[in-house]
Amino acid sequence: MMFLTVAVILFGITHVLPALPGVKSVLKAELGKAYGPLYGITSLVLLVAMIWAFRLAERPELYDPPSWGRHANFALTLIGFLFAGIFLFRGSWRNAIKYPMALAVLFWGAGHLLANGDWASVIFISGLMIAALLHAALLAAKRPFAASEVRGGHNLLSLLAGLALYAVIAQLHGVIIGMPVFQLLS
Repeated sequence: MMFLTVAVILFGITHVLPALPGVKSVLKAELGKAYGPLYGITSLVLLVAMIWAFRLAERPELYDPPSWGRHANFALTLIGFLFAGIFLFRGSWRNAIKYPMALAVLFWGAGHLLANGDWASVIFISGLMIAALLHAALLAAKRPFAASEVRGGHNLLSLLAGLALYAVIAQLHGVIIGMPVFQLLS
């Protein structure tokens, strides 16, 4: 459980630090064009470490999820993936929502907390939710929201991407996390 906790904290720090005033600009100045790829690689490595630690962690029960929690999880996670799709594309919805990835993590996390009551799940999910909230709050507090360029057709693409990601992750959930959601393929 300690490995999972450390991995979640490191992932959270990695995602909250760039939202602190001046930190991202200093890192970009120091690293130049390498900032983006290094940030992406670091995030991916830490995500893999978190998933690996989650799979290895013991799962003592912290609370008994409600009987309807699994069904609510399907709906809330779908909403979360739709917000993730909005984050990925440059439609007008991204500017209107401002922090769609934070909302994606919050909906995903709320659903998963309704379906899973074990310590490992709570550490994993809560850590990501706290990091998303902190990141969005720090960004909102430090400067006015900078709207991105709106591209035609991207609202529809964002919904399609969110649905596609939801379907792919639902199918691969058992392979990645070790807990199958359902099986479409035999």
